[in-house]
Amino acid sequence: TSQYVDDGDGGRLRMGLQAEAVTYDCPQLEPILEPTYGCIVYQEQVMQIVRDLAGYSMGRSDLVRRAMSKKKAEVMAKERIYFIEGNADAGVPGCKANGISEAVANRIFDRMTDFAKYAFNKSHAACYAVVAYQTAYLKKYYPVEFMAALMTSVLHDSGKLAGYILNLKPLGVSMLPPDINQGESAFGVTKTEDGRSAILYALSAIKGLGKPIIDALVEERQTNGPFTNLKDFIKRMTPKGVNKRAIENFIKAGALDSLPGTRKQKMQVYNSIMEGEAFESKKNVEGQFSLFDLMEPEKRPEEITFPNCGEFRPEERLAFEKEVLGVYVSGHPMQEYLPLLQKFSTCKTSDFELDEETGQPAVIDGSLVILGGMIAAKQVKTTRNNAMMAILTFEDMVGTVEVLVFPKDFEKLRQQLNVDEKMFIRGRVSVEEDKPAKILLQDVKAFTDIPADIYIRYESTQEFEADKERLTGILSESDGTSRVVAYIKPEKRMYNMPLNLTVSTDKEFLDRLKSVYGEENVALKYKELSFSR
Repeated sequence: TSQYVDDGDGGRLRMGLQAEAVTYDCPQLEPILEPTYGCIVYQEQVMQIVRDLAGYSMGRSDLVRRAMSKKKAEVMAKERIYFIEGNADAGVPGCKANGISEAVANRIFDRMTDFAKYAFNKSHAACYAVVAYQTAYLKKYYPVEFMAALMTSVLHDSGKLAGYILNLKPLGVSMLPPDINQGESAFGVTKTEDGRSAILYALSAIKGLGKPIIDALVEERQTNGPFTNLKDFIKRMTPKGVNKRAIENFIKAGALDSLPGTRKQKMQVYNSIMEGEAFESKKNVEGQFSLFDLMEPEKRPEEITFPNCGEFRPEERLAFEKEVLGVYVSGHPMQEYLPLLQKFSTCKTSDFELDEETGQPAVIDGSLVILGGMIAAKQVKTTRNNAMMAILTFEDMVGTVEVLVFPKDFEKLRQQLNVDEKMFIRGRVSVEEDKPAKILLQDVKAFTDIPADIYIRYESTQEFEADKERLTGILSESDGTSRVVAYIKPEKRMYNMPLNLTVSTDKEFLDRLKSVYGEENVALKYKELSFSR
């Protein structure tokens, strides 16, 4: 075929195009699928196929479309027979009566069934195409603004928010915690210290804070300027309905990080500041005065004395963020294990949620899955037979899934099923109607039990030989199954440390190695994942 295009100077160029010839399973398909080059694209085409090839009525063809879109297997199994053989009672002649062989009819029906997994009607598909072009453009050229708007649309759905946050890094977009001095009710866009655009977490996403409080906060900030310290914030906002629980949630969410003091320091003093402000208000009402009241306003002591308690550990900070925001913002407990999850997990927790369009999860009932993550919660129960079982809440980077551990498996695995334990679980999928799918646990494998090699990079053989004694001493501090390999970079040579110096791959020991040799010089390479049962 040929196509003419403008050459940019008023002329036209003839361009040769190589195209594969479109083939059809039977002649009756050509007028139906020719506009879409032999592909089934619209639901209307499915309806026309069953009418023209098998003699369905208009009404019955719509029933087939509906059954396909809802993935009703029993209905589709019956319709396959009617499509091929016909059904006299329903007035359907069938493909065979129209000279179409059983093999061809089966192949066509299979294509229609596969198409139904993502099918739309023509008008719906056209609208989706327009929206797809618009969103693709915005995602490409305005990724920060686009993702902020997208996250605002699912503001109170922590599962979807977690999924979007996970997708920020590949887009090169950073996320900042909520901020009382910059934030708004919705997700917004701000500038980082290096001048790059970043998403600012929505203030209204903090649990326990109603819209009136957020609106009052923004209005107070716009009217009287930014908040300068914790005491200033409490003094100006407590009359507007901010109570102790709200202050605590602001701190845990990181919304007060722009004020002096660490989160832990603020948690230590906010209660006494609120009590002091309440006492001052009461004195003013009763007409009492103190020595400080006689001083000039600018000389009154407004300084806050923070205890020397440092900051919360990273794990605590993340736990607090998850508690009050429903998601992790400044990091994720599983972030450092992301390559491991991607390597061995066969699904994500989001695959167990019900799809908005189909009402079904992505996982298949009875299928065997492997999922990496951590145990977020554990509930032990006694069955009617007086046996012990457990219900786990298992969490990965995007959400959670319920895991059932029946008595036989619980007895064998109970010592390993501890809250916050990071592991891979293997089990069968259990799907119930109108409910998220679950996992029936069979076996587990802790991350630290997965065979791995730890590589330590050196710039020369001489450097390695000089450090060998120190390295041996460090490795003797740990006990595990992972071998340590010294990698001599310029020579591309590897030296295996003795087998009596195998170590654990737990975070504490890896951090020890990284602190000594530099994070860029320590690498972990996992081997194959295997389960004991």
